[in-house]
Amino acid sequence: MRNQQDFTQGSILKQLLFFSTPIIFTNLLQTSYQFIDSLWVGNLMGADALGAVAVASTIIFTILSFIIGINNATLTVLSQQKGRDNEEGVKRYLNAFVVVLTVMSLFLGFIGFVFAEWILTLMGTPDGMMSEAKTYLQITSLGFLFLLGYNFIGTALRALGDSRTPLRFVLMAVILNTVLDPFFISVFDLGVSGAAFATVCSQGFALLYGLYFVLRRKLIPFTVPSVPKKQEVLLILHLGIPSGLQMSVISAGVAAIMSVVTSFGEGVVAGFSAAQRLDSVLMLPAQALGTAVNSMAGQNIGVNKWKRVNQIAKYGFIYNLAFMLIIAFLLVWMAEFGIRLFIQEEEAVQFGSDYLKIVAFFYPFLGINFILNGIVRASGAMYQVLVLNIISFWVLRYPLTNLFSSLFGHHGIALGMGVSFVFSSLFAFLYFRFGGWRKKELFKENKNNA
Repeated sequence: MRNQQDFTQGSILKQLLFFSTPIIFTNLLQTSYQFIDSLWVGNLMGADALGAVAVASTIIFTILSFIIGINNATLTVLSQQKGRDNEEGVKRYLNAFVVVLTVMSLFLGFIGFVFAEWILTLMGTPDGMMSEAKTYLQITSLGFLFLLGYNFIGTALRALGDSRTPLRFVLMAVILNTVLDPFFISVFDLGVSGAAFATVCSQGFALLYGLYFVLRRKLIPFTVPSVPKKQEVLLILHLGIPSGLQMSVISAGVAAIMSVVTSFGEGVVAGFSAAQRLDSVLMLPAQALGTAVNSMAGQNIGVNKWKRVNQIAKYGFIYNLAFMLIIAFLLVWMAEFGIRLFIQEEEAVQFGSDYLKIVAFFYPFLGINFILNGIVRASGAMYQVLVLNIISFWVLRYPLTNLFSSLFGHHGIALGMGVSFVFSSLFAFLYFRFGGWRKKELFKENKNNA
């Protein structure tokens, strides 16, 4: 357990730096997973196959977003129990999470397999892609348990203060998927089915290896699964449901913003899509900091060390500001180069480059949202964070993007997005400063008034 950290004491800045860095690399590997999958499918099978996988992947993400949200509640519950040094509580809630997430994974896997064609039809999948998309969705649905399983192990480890070990499991899954993709697709001539099998096999192996590793080294106090207590299940659902809805709100908000982008034609859509691919990578440090402060604050909230919670927020704010400003300067300098990695059409490159240069210096404000919402989430105030996300996307980001694009043309898309980052960070700060999240109490028993 030497990688597990006690965040209730010691240097906060040092802990934040060394705890968040492996999370950044883990998130980068997770992002590369779909990129590598698409690279092999596109090059070995062509555009139609790539489109089929893209459609199926969108559905898979939508189906899993809710259950992944419940998994994210692991950080809050286990980090608070860890902070209290309540090993029995950690064991009980680990068991409850395992049971709840396993049941939900199997159920959603069944839905995805049985109703694959019906779901794809609702999505308006072209007839030429239907067969391959259905096959990919059905096979991948069978692996929902594997995907969620190895991610859950990583989340549990981070809640207990270990961000290094999860990097090992994700790296293994990515490497294995990279190797298996061309073999299953081309050598074994399985086509899109091969891509799906490669994904399921790599995730399944990562889960099995992860279980073996943590059990052998006793990194997580897993027990033989048993029926959890009612209050444990209710707490998980109470935290997990709004957390899952947050992801749904974000997905719907992104789709709404895309409807604004598409009104400007194919060149703008292509440039925006390329910019968003870069954006998903550039946001990784802020996302990792949000995860890190969630775990760190959770342990301290568990023992009522509010001074340290405030210090975590302060250092998270400073770290985010420094990191995101560096990224902003690099982005302004290399915007066109980054866009040309994905597309070459001049109109698309021009829009994508301009978009990134405009939005770059608004990134620190978006990072503030990740930091403050991560700390609020650590208290268990999930519904409040859900409301903040609704405000961010539906009260600010979509309306402002729509307004600014109508006033300034396609350059207004970046301006609207950027201004929405500023206002949403202000809302996050106001709730962090004046909201009632500090009064949230998840566990009544054995309260430690440290």
